[in-house]
Amino acid sequence: MGWARFGRPKGALSSPNLFVANCGPAVGLSHDAIASAFGAFGQVLGVHAADDTGARVVVSFAQESSAQNALNALHGRPCPDLKGRTLHIRYSVLQPASMGGVDDSVEVSLLHSELNIPGLYLFHDFVTAKEEEELLAAVDERPWKNLAKRRVQHYGYEFCYQTRNVDSKKNLGEFPSFVSPILERISMFSKREDVETIALDQLTVNEYPPGVGLSPHIDTHSAFEGLIFSLSLAGPCIMEFRRYFEGGWPPRTSSSIDIEMENSENNSNFLRRAIYLPPRSLLLLSGEARYAWHHYIPHHKNDKVKGSVIRRGSRRVSFTIRKVRTTPCQCEFPQYCDSQR
Repeated sequence: MGWARFGRPKGALSSPNLFVANCGPAVGLSHDAIASAFGAFGQVLGVHAADDTGARVVVSFAQESSAQNALNALHGRPCPDLKGRTLHIRYSVLQPASMGGVDDSVEVSLLHSELNIPGLYLFHDFVTAKEEEELLAAVDERPWKNLAKRRVQHYGYEFCYQTRNVDSKKNLGEFPSFVSPILERISMFSKREDVETIALDQLTVNEYPPGVGLSPHIDTHSAFEGLIFSLSLAGPCIMEFRRYFEGGWPPRTSSSIDIEMENSENNSNFLRRAIYLPPRSLLLLSGEARYAWHHYIPHHKNDKVKGSVIRRGSRRVSFTIRKVRTTPCQCEFPQYCDSQR
């Protein structure tokens, strides 16, 4: 079965998860609409099918208090935001049997301020649901290039996965028009002064199917300048960050090494952090976060966030936007820098 297995809490009065009956696609309510309605009570981490009827869901909140407020306000009452349907709600917890394959060995943060990684920022709801839909439609109208486990599109310059670099002499032309609103919104950031002047010129669009992640890596210093933006669309994921101590760096990764690294969670050669990337959020890596921390997406179909298990969804699409470097990197982290080694 494809749904998360939840049940009634035993010995617990409340939970961040709510079982909601008379609610779901079978009664004309999309998961996005449900998330929006329940979002009035706090951050919703995910909406899951509770079973195969299509008329029962589990809504997972980031905070238990949000679930409590939603239950008190909506249980047994018609909900105007959900076509006036009367919802039947109770608390729910994840059954232990469904925890297999979910890594909870590192605490997952919801806010960048919790990570204590200089130069890392996460902006929630960077685009609206309507803009997300339009962006996905725009890329789906264009040809995809198939890799081993995912599909990609490149604009501005093509990224070579074998060399982890770009050929700055081979320009693919200007960005397509659907990227312009994103660039305009990025230019208005107040977090860094250099955002206003940087001319981003390379875009990689990745489509990840369920269970497919991203190998641990630092974007090549000689390939790109100091700001890297990543917009998440369609589905959520966990992104992990590792700061390796000198002499403890990982080897160049392949699929087998990815698995080995994911299982070596007690390795003392690195600091480890993780953050939840919800759909429509924008991640900015700059400074130390960009130049010194490896980032990767674990190869999971489910992620555990604040006690809730979040399914990745049928697809996740990311827009990674960067500026191609034309001179050697002179960053403050020479031990990680290919230009200075």
